[in-house]
Amino acid sequence: MSKIEYTDNVMLSRQLPLKSVALILAGGRGTRLKDLTTIRAKPAVHFGGKFRIIDFALSNCINSGIRRIGVITQYQSHSLVQHIQRGWAFFNEEMNEFVDLLPAQQRVHGENWYRGTADAVTQNLDIIRRYDAEYVVILAGDHIYKQDYSRMLLDHVEKGARCTVACMPVPVEEANAFGVMAVDENDKIIEFVEKPANPPTMPGDETRSLASMGIYVFDAEYLYQLLAEDDRDEGSSHDFGKDIIPKITTAGEAYAHPFPRSCVQSDNNAEPYWRDVGTLEAYWKANLDLASVVPELDVYDRNWPIRTYVESLPALNLFRTVPAVMA
Repeated sequence: MSKIEYTDNVMLSRQLPLKSVALILAGGRGTRLKDLTTIRAKPAVHFGGKFRIIDFALSNCINSGIRRIGVITQYQSHSLVQHIQRGWAFFNEEMNEFVDLLPAQQRVHGENWYRGTADAVTQNLDIIRRYDAEYVVILAGDHIYKQDYSRMLLDHVEKGARCTVACMPVPVEEANAFGVMAVDENDKIIEFVEKPANPPTMPGDETRSLASMGIYVFDAEYLYQLLAEDDRDEGSSHDFGKDIIPKITTAGEAYAHPFPRSCVQSDNNAEPYWRDVGTLEAYWKANLDLASVVPELDVYDRNWPIRTYVESLPALNLFRTVPAVMA
């Protein structure tokens, strides 16, 4: 790559986030986390001491240059809404920066709760269209990772893709919890199966499968068209993984984005870190990862800070004095 091409790529990677809006899907009930989600949505569950799970997706947006964010909520949303209002209210509305809360609500033409991840976006299209974005970045609110979305946006544009899906290898015994894909030499997705009982393995490696991370980049108008078609389909479950991505894969319009290309790491020799903490065991293991002598995920990186709301509390009082009489 020449110096001019490199400079052009850097400029483009800075411009693309300004033309994008991120939508964080944060309405899930998280039943597999059992008592942890009895009174709060899964993205609002505490993680690593002071953080909430959603802080990672929100921080990735800010650090990537995306400052127009919609958070789609539904189940037990009060704790999540309160956290965002208290800890993420520093955006400048005059500069068209915001975190917009998008709760499920009654509408004129229906009183449905969100029927699936795609329907959660569809029901808010009247609001999302007003954001006037060229690209829509769809994110899960319950994953632990650090990613530069500007690199994924650049990959999306350079490939001429209309939809790009972030992916990474996972052990085949764990792959039935994800959407699994096969890609060609140009990263075009040629097969996509959501949570298969017998996951297909990667070529040349029977121990791993290529899993979708639930992170998507769409050309905005293309996404709106897909959602309108899906909304009219009575046989659809209105889900990105089950319906939207398989459909556009069949049409040959979906591309894969390998996570290592945009993963943010302090140690370039370390394995890319991404965890779906949807089960108690996965949540427990991810918390323990931070307790390692050299953590797999660096939450102390000043170049890619993970922000959160920290409650202002009184100073710690370890002891008290008791008046006494000296003999």
